[in-house]
Amino acid sequence: MNIRKATPGDAAGIAKVHVDSWRTTYKNIVPDEFLDSLDYEDRTKRWEENVTQSSVYVAETGDGKIVGFSTGGKERGGKYAGYDGELYAIYIFEEYQGGGLGKKLVKPIADELIQDGFKSMLVWVLEDNAAKYFYEKLGGQYIDTTDITIAGAELKEIAYGWPVLNELAKEG
Repeated sequence: MNIRKATPGDAAGIAKVHVDSWRTTYKNIVPDEFLDSLDYEDRTKRWEENVTQSSVYVAETGDGKIVGFSTGGKERGGKYAGYDGELYAIYIFEEYQGGGLGKKLVKPIADELIQDGFKSMLVWVLEDNAAKYFYEKLGGQYIDTTDITIAGAELKEIAYGWPVLNELAKEG
């Protein structure tokens, strides 16, 4: 599996992972009508722009198929003192989960944040998403819980953080 920095030409592959992962990860968590409304073309356009504005990494198979991605940068909320970086998203096709690929996708985000002078990082994850255990296993510490609404559904989101980003970067 190859991990590399994404380019605008990867947008369609990233969009496919994004949409399909939302549909498998958030089934029975987020309303079906919202998941059904996710559109590959719309997400492709968004990712064409995102890869030029954020740090985005892809995981690809030997034949170049994108099977996962991660993205991160400056912490967006400004609400949590001591956390200056953020893992915005990490998604992997369901059939590629559980084999260490997630850890490999977090590492370049952590490394780039450190290179850019960030000292810490947080991530937001839906409370009902089993991926929260992935972040706990990586050493993420509980920071806070907040309420969010997605397509009319009231959900809880948990923030996990790594107060010392260098420790997380060594893990990979």
